[in-house]
Amino acid sequence: MNNQVVRSVLIGLTSALIGVMLIAIGFIARVATEPAAPTEVRRTTSTGSDADFSTLNEVYTILQQDYVDPDRVDGPQLFEAAVNGVFKALGDPHSTYIDPDTYAISRDDFQGAFSGIGATVALQGEFVVIVRAMPNTPAERAGLKAGDAILEVNGEAAEGWSVDKAVLKIRGPRGSTVDLKVRHVDGSLADVKLVRDEITVASVDDLPPGGTLRDGAGAEVTDMGYLRIRSFTNRTPKELSDTVAAAKAKGARGLIIDVRGNPGGLLSETAQTADMFLDKGIIVTQVDRAGGERSIQARAGNEIWSLPVVVVQDEFSASGSELLAAALQENGRATVVGSRSFGKGTVNHARELSNGGAVYVSIARWLTPARNQIEGRGVIPDIEITLSPDDIQAQRDIAIYRAVDVLRSKAS
Repeated sequence: MNNQVVRSVLIGLTSALIGVMLIAIGFIARVATEPAAPTEVRRTTSTGSDADFSTLNEVYTILQQDYVDPDRVDGPQLFEAAVNGVFKALGDPHSTYIDPDTYAISRDDFQGAFSGIGATVALQGEFVVIVRAMPNTPAERAGLKAGDAILEVNGEAAEGWSVDKAVLKIRGPRGSTVDLKVRHVDGSLADVKLVRDEITVASVDDLPPGGTLRDGAGAEVTDMGYLRIRSFTNRTPKELSDTVAAAKAKGARGLIIDVRGNPGGLLSETAQTADMFLDKGIIVTQVDRAGGERSIQARAGNEIWSLPVVVVQDEFSASGSELLAAALQENGRATVVGSRSFGKGTVNHARELSNGGAVYVSIARWLTPARNQIEGRGVIPDIEITLSPDDIQAQRDIAIYRAVDVLRSKAS
């Protein structure tokens, strides 16, 4: 495969990275509170200028009776379109309706485990493509590679599928089989049969890019620790604690926390993570619709690492990862290296619905410890990194190189 093809694939997959996270944790850029139990919603009749939503039922009835193409009057499809239209009118990309199947996937992902083939995927053009086959999973054992386009699932053509639909079709009970037809990056076709398995998705790992932590001169770095937080699930605090303990045991004098591509996750676990590196100070402040404020404070005695820290972020670091980076940066606990983060600082609350779906509703905004708004602004790095075409071509991880330099200067 020539370099131009490789680069085209990498660029395409990078532009689709937000879509990748649909399978990784459920939804892009969300720090979600724990889903609320189904609650009774008061129903009111319209008065004055209020809209009469019963009119929607009238419209649906008329379409059922009169529309020239009755097969297109699909009740569930029209219902979902109407609900999505309500949220679209709000002009808030963070408030949305989640259908029951997709919500079930999201809840599984927040637990850090699911039954499937063990691959992250994204939408590229008309097909869902493999972005990464996780280690020791059916996808890896079957030889699936980044860039493989999924053409068919169990004989059903997959052109035009959303990521959600592909995930629902590919996942299934442990021990069951799924047949994929894929098109490799070189254009060759392959039929692949996979046996689904229980997939445990680690949210934290200590494997540096390329497999070895190196500095800008290419020398191996053995006296600094590295960990990557991919998302914030209920497994994150324990995994993080174990990874930090391992870095301590190796005598690390500093720690790189890599949150590139991290879309967020669960609020409580995000706050716990920040608390592990702080012994005092505000982690984040929540401002509600009435202007009321509630701050989450770091608790003395919870700090598990007191040596220098560098947080590495990019433009796809969102929500929870931004909360963490800002908390450590503005409390003077870490240097942030990379590009400006995504800028998702809205608090979303999951309200479960009677049909098994949910609505994610923006209920508040986040303020950083220095009272900067994350929404639309992001976290501004202390050291901004811009990759040149030569850096990309040579696969130089400039952000990691600078992070190592910062740690060496602080640890010396």
